[in-house]
Amino acid sequence: MRIVAARSLARIAAAAAALASLAACTPDALREVEIHQPLTARPLAYAAPPSTPGAIFQANTPTHGAYQPLFEDRRARAVGDTLTVAINEKLNASKTASTDASHKGDMTFNVPDAKFGSASVKGGSLTTESKNTFAGSGDSSANNVFTGTIAVTVIQVLPNGNLIVSGEKQIGINQGSEFIRLSGVVNPQYIGYGNVVSSTQVAEARLEYRGSGPVHESNTMPWLSRLFMSVMPF
Repeated sequence: MRIVAARSLARIAAAAAALASLAACTPDALREVEIHQPLTARPLAYAAPPSTPGAIFQANTPTHGAYQPLFEDRRARAVGDTLTVAINEKLNASKTASTDASHKGDMTFNVPDAKFGSASVKGGSLTTESKNTFAGSGDSSANNVFTGTIAVTVIQVLPNGNLIVSGEKQIGINQGSEFIRLSGVVNPQYIGYGNVVSSTQVAEARLEYRGSGPVHESNTMPWLSRLFMSVMPF
């Protein structure tokens, strides 16, 4: 009896694992946002150039952390520098489609009376009618707003001077936690006063705002429900 019970439990566990794997493959599984890694970087070590006392210009290069132009405020330009991104994403999309189609056909076939000597055959007629009508319409709209600020770090400087930035902000509230991640490519010319750039000027921008905890779990459909909704035909 113990062997039979153990086999039954093993079969139940295997079935549950199979259902879990199927639920993970359902179309409505959350798509992971591919954030540029790493999320932060430390400044590169450099050898300080020899100083020239009494000279205004110092022979530092833009790759050195000590470089700062005379007529420009401090801006991110090297690996390890920080940059503030003002998130201002507003997306509005709508789509409307309508289709009407109809087809109608009539056919009449008549056979006259026929006589063959003293015998006669009564004629007849055949009438057919076909009609096909199709009407379809659809309407879809989306309105998303995402605002806020996040500080990111320069993790790579491209040969053309553009900066690959990435950063993360984590917030813990009671038993739950939330995190915001952002990465992308920034043109230094778009960096404004205060070392701030708008998210609308970040190329390859990848934003992720997720949470965990009891509140987040209460708004998530269980995996078994997602599985049944993906396989049910009605």
